[in-house]
Amino acid sequence: MEIRRIFDLLPYMEANHPKKLDVLAGKANGKWTLYSLHDYIENVTNISYGLLELGIRKGDTVATICNNRPEWNFIDMATMMIGAVHVPIYPTISDEDIAYILNHAEVKAIFVGDEHYTKIERLLPRSCCLEHLYLFSTDKGAKSIEELITLGKTHPQPVMLEEMKSAVTGDQMATLIYTSGTTGNPKGVMLTHTNLISNFIAVSPIPKMGSEARGISFLPLSHVYERVINYIYQYLGVSIYYVENMATITDNMKEISPDIICAVPRFIEKVYDKIVATGRKQKGFKKNIFFWALNLGHKYEFDNSNGLWYDLQLKIANILVFSKWRAALGNKLQLIVSGGAALQPRLSRVFWAAGIGVHEGYGLTETSPVISVQTREKGGVKLGTVGPVLYNVTVKIAEDQEILCKGPNVMAGYYKAPEMTAEVIDEDGWFHTGDLGILDNDGHLSIVGRKKEIFKTSMGKYIHPVKIENMMKESSFIDNILVVGENQKYAAALVAPNFEHLRSWCRIKNIPYTSDDQMVRDQTIKKRFMKEVDKFNSCLGATEQVKKIELMESEWTIPTGELTPSLKLRRNFMTNKYKELIDKMFE
Repeated sequence: MEIRRIFDLLPYMEANHPKKLDVLAGKANGKWTLYSLHDYIENVTNISYGLLELGIRKGDTVATICNNRPEWNFIDMATMMIGAVHVPIYPTISDEDIAYILNHAEVKAIFVGDEHYTKIERLLPRSCCLEHLYLFSTDKGAKSIEELITLGKTHPQPVMLEEMKSAVTGDQMATLIYTSGTTGNPKGVMLTHTNLISNFIAVSPIPKMGSEARGISFLPLSHVYERVINYIYQYLGVSIYYVENMATITDNMKEISPDIICAVPRFIEKVYDKIVATGRKQKGFKKNIFFWALNLGHKYEFDNSNGLWYDLQLKIANILVFSKWRAALGNKLQLIVSGGAALQPRLSRVFWAAGIGVHEGYGLTETSPVISVQTREKGGVKLGTVGPVLYNVTVKIAEDQEILCKGPNVMAGYYKAPEMTAEVIDEDGWFHTGDLGILDNDGHLSIVGRKKEIFKTSMGKYIHPVKIENMMKESSFIDNILVVGENQKYAAALVAPNFEHLRSWCRIKNIPYTSDDQMVRDQTIKKRFMKEVDKFNSCLGATEQVKKIELMESEWTIPTGELTPSLKLRRNFMTNKYKELIDKMFE
């Protein structure tokens, strides 16, 4: 059957995956709760009836602010069925941003995770239109989603619901996703049913798995990246298991044995660092074998181009070392989808060598989101690129190297902001991404920087900081890095160390480790980091090289303000926050 509206996924699953008993699963209080397809549809239908009873109608906005859970899907589908608009809100953004979104989107009803209730409760007096608030449990004394389900059960309106579903068209707004950006108020991105459907159907052939598979979900569903993966899972019949929290991911993977996960490079880096730290604890022969296998993995090439001798060694490494990696991740993991930022090629190589395919993709909220992604076909993965452009998307590279995109995935515009929309979508329908890129002869897209993030030194030389940062994050010592130097004689950088790796290195070198803030002031440590930076400087032109660095006392996070919810650097914020440190590097 044809999927014209997102909620058409439900009858599509009935037709293609009717006996699925664990379409969705969530864990609470140490126990997994499984939802069959019948449970899923029944809950969605009753919530739809409940929303209608509350007076929610076509064009109204319904918000969610919660951690990932099966019930998120119930609200998502029920909201869209009645022609209303789902506004998912990042749980980690500031009170000011949440208040702005509630008012700008004129949210009428909101569903809140218990852990976020206190935050929302204090914002209620500032909301202009909010009429209904529901929690996912009854612990806080507020109304719960179960009460709304009961309201729907006791006030069924099947005829009205069918009329409202029939009135929903593909070009109607399905969701309003606010992107935090790096400055100013959040922007509301209007995505239609067609935007999202065109994207998840175009990407769906890549996993090459179906109803026998399981996926684990931990990236926020409030981000379009995880949300579209969520739809792909449903389209393919992949069971979706929502983890308890970020701290339990590894344990949950061992319990569930997922075939596929969607991740950001930060997560993959953490997994790799943990594996390497385990290897360092080995003794003698075992330790030598571990690092032999690791170094072999870093030399991996695609399409069996390493030769027979390498392939033979890799088989031995798989038996002795990489099989244990896979066991630690549930033993069935075939595919990691990586997006949101550039992944270090060395990590991609070693995971592929270990029998776990890592596929990088690229896109923006405004493009629903995928523009390009590496595929599982021969030649579909080329390191240093984000894969071929999707078959239903067109990309061209402008004279200034900006990536322009056109296709059914391009947003309807920014909500209540036609002037801002006109700035990014030109008269010919091309969406200007703001990213700089290259399309190679094989059709693979590479990202080389952000248009607005290029700066010029006082010597008149242009610097692409993102290119340099992505290169230097290849180092096991460097967790994150900000390259600066606008109107200065040279480039410099703030470096957030990978403290776990630093502690391990200090143990090996018999350097007493006191505390993070004291160690980054140690001259031996500073020299070691500068040596690491110089290693990458040798691959850069003279004007691009980072001449000075300052080490940070702690990692950069979303709560501390350095990172956006999609884990991009907030450059303007950081240059203000760390102005003294930056100025010191140019004295």
